Amino acid sequence: MILIKKILPVFGLPILLQGCLVFNSVSYEVNLEDTKSGTVTIEISDIRSDAMNTTELEQDKNQLFQELWKDEEFVSQMKDEGKNILERDLYIANGKLKGKVRYAFDDVSKVEGIIYQEPFYLITIQLQDSIISTNGEIILSEDHKRIMWDNSMKTLKFKMFSADVESGSLVDLTKYLDKE
Repeated sequence: MILIKKILPVFGLPILLQGCLVFNSVSYEVNLEDTKSGTVTIEISDIRSDAMNTTELEQDKNQLFQELWKDEEFVSQMKDEGKNILERDLYIANGKLKGKVRYAFDDVSKVEGIIYQEPFYLITIQLQDSIISTNGEIILSEDHKRIMWDNSMKTLKFKMFSADVESGSLVDLTKYLDKE
C-alpha cells in the first residue's frame, strides 16, 4: 500500500509528507514536445485519510486542502525541482475525491524518474507495485518491472494501483472539500 506520507507522487509529485493520506490509483499522461521536455497530467483517484483521531484528521485536511492545493510555497518548491505547475485541482467525481496536477518539465527524468535511452523511454517500478494500464510495454525481471515506450510515441501513459481504499476505516474527505 502506498501512503502519501512516504516519498511518492501526491498530485503526482514526489515530495516528503508527514500526513497519512491514502489513494486508490494514480495515472500519468506525459505529452512530449521533444525528447526531453513537455507536460504531464497526473490524476489521483479516491483520496482518503487514515487518521485515527481528530488531530490527525485536521493535519491531513490542512496538508491536502491548504499546503498542496492552495499554497504558493508548494508551487515554488516544485519549480525548484524542475516542475513548473500549470494547473492543480481537487474535485469530486462519482462521489470520490480526486486530485489533478499538470506541470511542464524540461527534463523527462523529473517525471517519476522516466529515462530516455534512445530509442526508448522507460520507467522502472518495484515488483510489488501494480500497473493497472499503460500504452507502453511491460517488461518483468526478477528484481523489478519496467515500462518501455518507443521514442516514436509522443504520449506516454501509465496508471498505478495504490491501495484498496474501500475496505478498512479510512476517512472519506469529500465532505471537507466544500468547506475549504
